Amino acid sequence: MIESRPYALGIVALVVALRGGARADRIVAAVLAAMWLWTGVAYHLLHFTVINPAAWLFGAAFLGQGTAFLAVAARSRGLPFALSGGGSRRIFGLVLIAYAMVLYPLLGRVAGHPWAEIPAFGVTPCPMTIFTFGMLLLASAPVPWWLLVIPALWAVVGGSAAVLLAVPQDWVLLVGGLAATTFLVFGKRQMPVRASAAS
Repeated sequence: MIESRPYALGIVALVVALRGGARADRIVAAVLAAMWLWTGVAYHLLHFTVINPAAWLFGAAFLGQGTAFLAVAARSRGLPFALSGGGSRRIFGLVLIAYAMVLYPLLGRVAGHPWAEIPAFGVTPCPMTIFTFGMLLLASAPVPWWLLVIPALWAVVGGSAAVLLAVPQDWVLLVGGLAATTFLVFGKRQMPVRASAAS
C-alpha cells in the first residue's frame, strides 16, 4: 500500500535541494532524519524484531543515522545545496531518487508481489536508503564521511534481500548504494558558488 505522506516529504526535500538556498540543507537533513528515525522505530524495533533479533541492532543503527541527520539540520550550511552544478553526480542522484520513489514499487509489482507486500517508500529501509543516497548526491559540497557509514552498510545488508528474499529491485540498493558511496567519497565535487562571496 502506498502511503502519501512520505512521498510528500520526499518531494519537498527534492524540490528544496534542487532550488538550493540558505535553508535547503536544514530542510533536507530534517526530512532524512524523520525517515531514518521513523524506520528505525516503526519498522525495525516495533515490527522486525519479532522476526529477527538482529533488528535491535539495525534499529539502533537507523536511530543513530537519524540523529546524525538531526545534527546536520541543526548546523548552518552543514550540507549545502546549490541551484545548479553537479554534472554526472547530480544526474546519478536524480536517477536513484526516481528509482526509490517510482520504479522500486513498480518493479516489485511486476515481479509478482502484491502492493501490500512491497516495501513502501520513506517508511521501509531499502527504498528509503536508496533515496538517501540520491539526496546526498545532490549536495553541492563534500558530504561528511560519517553520514555515509550506516547507509553503505545497509546497502550491503539490505541489498542481500535481492538474492535471499527474491526482491529483485534491491539490486539497485546494493550496486547503486556502493557506487554512490564511492562517488561521494572519491568523486569530484563541485563546491557551491555563493553570491555573497562575489559581492
